[in-house]
Amino acid sequence: MRKRKLSFLFIVSAIFSLFIAGCSSGSTNANGEQELDLKMSITISNTSTWYKAAEQFSNEVKENTDSRINIKIYPNEQLTGGDSGKTVESLSKGTVDLTYNSTIIYSILNDKLGVLSAPFLFKDGADVDSKLAGEGGEAIKQIIRDFGVEPLGFGENGFRQVTNSVREIKTPEDIEGLKVRIPGIKMYTDLWTSYGANPATMTMSEVFTALQTGTVDGQENPIDVIHSSKLQEVQKYTTMWNYSYDPLILGMNKKLYDSLSNEDKQIIQTAAENANKFQIELARETEKEQIKEMEEAGVKFYYPTEEELAAFKEKAQPIYNQYKDVWGEDLLNLFLEK
Repeated sequence: MRKRKLSFLFIVSAIFSLFIAGCSSGSTNANGEQELDLKMSITISNTSTWYKAAEQFSNEVKENTDSRINIKIYPNEQLTGGDSGKTVESLSKGTVDLTYNSTIIYSILNDKLGVLSAPFLFKDGADVDSKLAGEGGEAIKQIIRDFGVEPLGFGENGFRQVTNSVREIKTPEDIEGLKVRIPGIKMYTDLWTSYGANPATMTMSEVFTALQTGTVDGQENPIDVIHSSKLQEVQKYTTMWNYSYDPLILGMNKKLYDSLSNEDKQIIQTAAENANKFQIELARETEKEQIKEMEEAGVKFYYPTEEELAAFKEKAQPIYNQYKDVWGEDLLNLFLEK
């Protein structure tokens, strides 16, 4: 009887350990240190700045833990069949260990995170850096912690631009009637509907084929995503209007993070800080080169004047009245111009 009881307790303990570790596999070495094999998912391909930064992060962690902690990277959300929404849910539950994901995707877990995607909220990269490093950024991180993810800092997907295969977009009227793929958050649906478009939501893995077959006319994304997803092969026009900023979160399952030693937490945090800095700098440096390559592929770029941008901003303003209670007025005010 005692042997059965001990066996039962051992099984319960083993199950609990697996739950804490999520999908990671691990053991303890002769020095009592954790050995872990972790899985990290990113949304787009291995040619992206996301992947390159994830590689740097993985390599630094491996080196500084003497190969005790190994991180394997899965591009194109391979762990969840290309579905970014499932990826952040899996990260929260612990069946994925680490991810680079946009806060747009995180907003399916908490609508407040949609505040960062508010139209024309940020002026430029310097404005983004200042606000995400301040009270606003800390408030966003706490929201993310509340649903089981430890935010290891911000990366950059970038300012979102619009592409299509029908016509140049210079005014709000040019958007009318276009079928545009957008991420699956309601605010974007309302915004694009107000512009007169026919917005359609789908996972990123489906976008190229949808554009190629004419299921949709266009889409909106930062240049790095457009370029690394080869959308220039199926799109003719790009408007550089910086209408919505898109941060990345390097996230780790919080139960897994909390289970680490203080030394390993510091190694993870430092590697994440270095990777995020590298990713942001690389994204900003390479955008001009990516634009040049897209132009060489036949994409025509348009840069709206200040007057033209003002018309887009005026058309988008009602979204703030509609969503300030969803985002939380206090949170929104942390990002508005003082």
